[in-house]
Amino acid sequence: MVRNVHERELPVPAGPFVDRIQELWPVAGWPAMKFDRPLGVGADGGHGPIRYRCSAFEPGSSITFEFTTVSGTHTLSAHGNVLRHELVASFDLAGRLRWAFIVHWLHDALIEDFLDNCSRAAGDPPATPARWSPWVRLMRRVFGAINRQPARA
Repeated sequence: MVRNVHERELPVPAGPFVDRIQELWPVAGWPAMKFDRPLGVGADGGHGPIRYRCSAFEPGSSITFEFTTVSGTHTLSAHGNVLRHELVASFDLAGRLRWAFIVHWLHDALIEDFLDNCSRAAGDPPATPARWSPWVRLMRRVFGAINRQPARA
């Protein structure tokens, strides 16, 4: 079982940022988050090769996506001024190896870029924006992703 948590304290209530997940999702250098209908329970989609379905949505509070290819979820939730992203998943051996050597690093970089975007939108740009590690840059190059840092506001 993998549990991966990222949190960011914002200078304003975090609830509205749950509803803006698609708008604030990293654009430059990452696959867009797309769905087959407006975001809500039952919407199918994902980003790049990662596929999921919206399984719960409480506007201004939380949104949960259930993966369609592995057992697990990822949830974006608001707790006062704290925005929290939590991924919980179970993988077979091959999936655990992919997670450990590739996906984990890319996932962390993407989520930190997303949280940086939320901070900027809240009027508090990060003093030190997230930076991609050499491993993340290498994995993006190997898998054909755009090899550049996202534009900074």
